[in-house]
Amino acid sequence: MSLPRLSRAALACAIALSAAPVRADLVVSQSYDPSVQLEQQLTGLLGADSPQLRPERRNLLARLFVPARPVVSAKSPPPVTHSRAALARLPKAQGGAEWRCLTEALYFEARGEPVKGIFAVAEVILNRVDSKRYPASVCGVVRQGTGRKYQCQFTYTCDGHSDRVHEQQAWTQVGKVARLMLDGKSRSLTHGATHYHTRAVRPKWSRVYARTITIGVHHFYRKG
Repeated sequence: MSLPRLSRAALACAIALSAAPVRADLVVSQSYDPSVQLEQQLTGLLGADSPQLRPERRNLLARLFVPARPVVSAKSPPPVTHSRAALARLPKAQGGAEWRCLTEALYFEARGEPVKGIFAVAEVILNRVDSKRYPASVCGVVRQGTGRKYQCQFTYTCDGHSDRVHEQQAWTQVGKVARLMLDGKSRSLTHGATHYHTRAVRPKWSRVYARTITIGVHHFYRKG
């Protein structure tokens, strides 16, 4: 049995509806859904013995008018704040040579500082790594000048004192800071600083370089 031919008007309507762009914000109730009415008309034209096109939301034409489901992306982890409580919630950190060099520097240079001060010292070290004036690795920056007493860049490496770690809790904390900074945490505290010193001293370069911020007992400076 051959199927009856669609009228030109019905065929044109079907083509227009299938080619029309879909608006994602369009919401149509089923009673006024043009796709439902079109399906009913097509069913009548095809005849009672033809496959039934039922006006349901799962029909192909009806889906043209259903708003697309929003894509649900995984939530980004909340930013880590500069606080001891935030660090305490993080798992114990670990890493290779660069992580150990940064952790060691933070331990001996800033473990008694507020958390912001620890992050600030890490920023200075990494800012130096990025600068052409200094070695291109964390270990190179930290150990620059080591071997000449009080001529090194970071005093703990040339002050003659033992570099043994006695405060394991402090080591764990600064290790987490080192891990965050090496993993790309933004350097938003020191405004590009490459130098710092304690309030107890006043090196000659502090009169020339621009001071960017003071955190804890340290003044931070940017060269040039």
